[in-house]
Amino acid sequence: MLEVEVIATDALGDRSYVVHDGVTALVIDPQRDIDRVQQLLTDRALTLSLVVETHRHNDYVTGGYALAAAAGATYVVPGGEDITVGDRTVVDGDQLEVGALQVAVLGTPGHTHGHVAYVVSEPDGSTPPALFSGGSLLFGSVGRTDLLGPADAEGLTRDQYRSARRLATELPDETRVYPTHGFGSFCSSGSATGGDSSTIGEQKQVNDALTTDDEDTFVTRLLAGLDAYPAYYAHMGARNKQGPSEPDLSPADVTDPEEIRKRIAAGEWIVDLRERRTFAAAHVSGSVSVALGTQFATYLGWLIPWETPVTLIADTPEQIADAQRQLVRIGIERPAGSSTEPVAALAGEDGPRSYPTANFADLAQRQQAASGQPGHGHDDGHPWVVLDVRRDDERAAGAIPGSVHVPLHSLIERIDEVPEATLWVHCASGFRASIAASLLDRAGRDVVYLDDEYSSAVQLGLAPS
Repeated sequence: MLEVEVIATDALGDRSYVVHDGVTALVIDPQRDIDRVQQLLTDRALTLSLVVETHRHNDYVTGGYALAAAAGATYVVPGGEDITVGDRTVVDGDQLEVGALQVAVLGTPGHTHGHVAYVVSEPDGSTPPALFSGGSLLFGSVGRTDLLGPADAEGLTRDQYRSARRLATELPDETRVYPTHGFGSFCSSGSATGGDSSTIGEQKQVNDALTTDDEDTFVTRLLAGLDAYPAYYAHMGARNKQGPSEPDLSPADVTDPEEIRKRIAAGEWIVDLRERRTFAAAHVSGSVSVALGTQFATYLGWLIPWETPVTLIADTPEQIADAQRQLVRIGIERPAGSSTEPVAALAGEDGPRSYPTANFADLAQRQQAASGQPGHGHDDGHPWVVLDVRRDDERAAGAIPGSVHVPLHSLIERIDEVPEATLWVHCASGFRASIAASLLDRAGRDVVYLDDEYSSAVQLGLAPS
């Protein structure tokens, strides 16, 4: 019996896997918060034998080393990766056994130089084999190839193409495919399709690397399509090289209002997890809005200067705990503090700050009153301008004429480029614009937060379709 249990980490767009024969298990690419894996093993009454990594991860801190140590299991890492811990290293052609299951190691360089995939099968072939492809063959595409720097990108892209095609050639069509990345992760590239399941046969019909017959064409397209990825990625490899310990998820210390205001004055980050319109209506001056949700850790980790202390504000302790769990996955170990007190109590004598919210229909009305000047104008002599904080690739696909473009991930460094005007801030859905509006408000700028879908701007004729 070959069973695969999926542990999805939607916040990072990744999946980990528990593979077993009903008695003995191996775990592939576990996330940092290993208690989820441990609970599943307990619930299924499984004995953990092996913990394996497909590569040295760039988008999260691994839980593999800690999980193996806690269970007394063997920790297996690719021999071609720069990892200094591990009970066993494996390379192409190696074989492992887990209970009644056989595990074949296939070298699949491309996402990283030493990347490997694992093919798990039953000796009698009674069920189709399962391919755990890590950052190699994803659903619809492959893992991105530029995370080790521009000098390696083209060579890795060629490796990635050949690795994907090797998997498609050597494995039967009925082989089930289980990638680690590709479910919203910035580690994916090309037209990743997502989905819950796939096979080698299905991927031959839809995967960019398998439907593009010319390697040079594939390389050119993939490299041209790569855009920015989170800044915190730069810190993940070093952590994963040395074997990260189990995280501390105990409740964060409670911080009183006076201390929160002192921390803001000292330049620390006070991050408000509440709903983004709630923040706009009333917040502590100098705090930053990053609403708790599936994108929380990605964007906080992308924007915050690394190792800056962060204190969390939320409505409930459960929200603080959720945020903590997301943050340890990217190496932000412990919040400096937390508070669930009302904003009025935290804001002090000056009271809460606020800024207006609007939608694209409101912007259309404002633009009509500005004598048809697209993207900017004057209101009673005071200038206003539309600020687009989407990525470069989104901007290239269409934009509001006359708007100013500074991607969110560049905003802090490029804030001096933002015009002195009332800023109508938008993105594609409102989430990134909420963060940008709070950062601009923190810097003393006048903002109007556009909490709306960019498609509304197109429908209203503010932007080309």
